[in-house]
Amino acid sequence: MTDAVDATNTPTPRRKPKPGIKAIGGRALNPSTLMMGHGYDPVLSEGSLKAPIFLTSTFAFESAAAGKRHFEGITGLREGGAEGLVYSRFNGPNQEILEGRLAIWDGAEDALAFSSGMTAICILLMAYASQNDVIVHSGPLYAASEGFVAKVLSRFGVTYIDFPAGATRAELDTVLAKAKAQAKAQGGKVAMIYLESPANPTNALVDIEAVAAARDHALAGTPIAIDNTFLGPLWQRPLDHGADIVAYSLTKYVGGHSDLVAGSLAGAKRWMNPVRALRNTMGGIVDPNTAWMLMRSLETVELRMQRAGENAAKVCDFLKSHPKVEGLGYLGLINDARQQDIYDRHCLGAGS
Repeated sequence: MTDAVDATNTPTPRRKPKPGIKAIGGRALNPSTLMMGHGYDPVLSEGSLKAPIFLTSTFAFESAAAGKRHFEGITGLREGGAEGLVYSRFNGPNQEILEGRLAIWDGAEDALAFSSGMTAICILLMAYASQNDVIVHSGPLYAASEGFVAKVLSRFGVTYIDFPAGATRAELDTVLAKAKAQAKAQGGKVAMIYLESPANPTNALVDIEAVAAARDHALAGTPIAIDNTFLGPLWQRPLDHGADIVAYSLTKYVGGHSDLVAGSLAGAKRWMNPVRALRNTMGGIVDPNTAWMLMRSLETVELRMQRAGENAAKVCDFLKSHPKVEGLGYLGLINDARQQDIYDRHCLGAGS
């Protein structure tokens, strides 16, 4: 039997965690409850109640042929993706458990974890944008995100058009028409609509529903991605309002202890697959130790965010009438009708 035939026919069984329990007595478990054990089976780790940290670069295969099949799947030479653990640039137990739990918070089909929020954003944009393409983005953006679009992607022939965070449907229609015309003139496409809401550092909100409606009208099939760091994952669920991909700096609320740097993306597999493929090539996956620390942090993220929100409300209530304070960028004290309308439709809390 040739290696090719052997690799094709060799089964690659992988011990899977026992089926997760997502409901008890007909009642769905809350995400905060699922953070305690979802995706992990102690039987696979000598009975350890908590997942160990898997510090390894490479995983053993049943045979050389099976290893070949694994690598063909993970590198895209064969459809179906990875059938097991391959190499820690691609996947690992800690990363897979973390990604499964991250997906739960946004109600997403899939999630990917990265070494930083900017790694996630950069690989996302590179996965979708090619030479002569146009990226449409809201403004303002986090400085590093804006710089990557304007100063790095521009070196490779990618241009951009931006619009103010509070843009109306009519204004969005105009922007997308302009972007579509620009892309056609350049011989490219509108690669992505990239949002940041609330924006850093102004807390300005983007009308995700209006953006999705404008996209569906003018650029059906173009993905909408959003950096939800300032409100997520507790106070805004962008996928419910028309976004396709949600980005986070996990360093902030999710990590929560100023002792790690990481990022993530979540969405349907159809949107995650191109990003996963580029991450497999370039690297940038979160390391096992950081993934383990994030799994720890996810167990308390809801409690911590709730308390942070309560504290922020008290601080801002004190500051709003202070004689030395000119204004507050706090979503619990919006004084703009358009922004208040967006907040009422999109947000579940004012953040901190």
